[in-house]
Amino acid sequence: MSMAQDYIFVKEFVPFLASVLLKAWKHSDDESDMEILLGGMTSLSDELAWFRKEASKWDVKLVGIAPQQANLEYCRFLQSLMLPEVDYAVAITAFWAIETVYQESFSLCLDSSSKTPEELMETCQRWGSANFGHYCCSLQKIADRCLEKASSDIIRKAEEAFVCVLEHEVNFWNMSCGE
Repeated sequence: MSMAQDYIFVKEFVPFLASVLLKAWKHSDDESDMEILLGGMTSLSDELAWFRKEASKWDVKLVGIAPQQANLEYCRFLQSLMLPEVDYAVAITAFWAIETVYQESFSLCLDSSSKTPEELMETCQRWGSANFGHYCCSLQKIADRCLEKASSDIIRKAEEAFVCVLEHEVNFWNMSCGE
């Protein structure tokens, strides 16, 4: 069930990233932002294909599955960040936070003392890799640069978005664990 919920989330994550990319195009003062975000968009296409392959391998149904409440609420939060009035600094901060939570979480599975089952190592390597970590650091640099120039109101909104990401992540992971 968790894989199906993750798949639903990633499908909703695509338009969110597209909206961040559009905000970067309109508001960024650094052209490299778009290149970094386009790299993320490309990897989402690969990620969706990976989910379909893994679902087939594990006999997990991905279509016709209703999102659970935590997933639904997280996706609604993403949709709220896609609104045109949401500042680029807020959206990129949320995007960085989402990606970093995944990278940090899955990198823990790669630690030699983690006792991660062999059949889950590919998943952990996918999101816990050093390459994904470098990507997350690039996103953090973008967010930091945007926030350095932001008004106190935008900084407050970015902080709120960051906290919301963490709350949604906890709820999503709890949902995945059946809590």
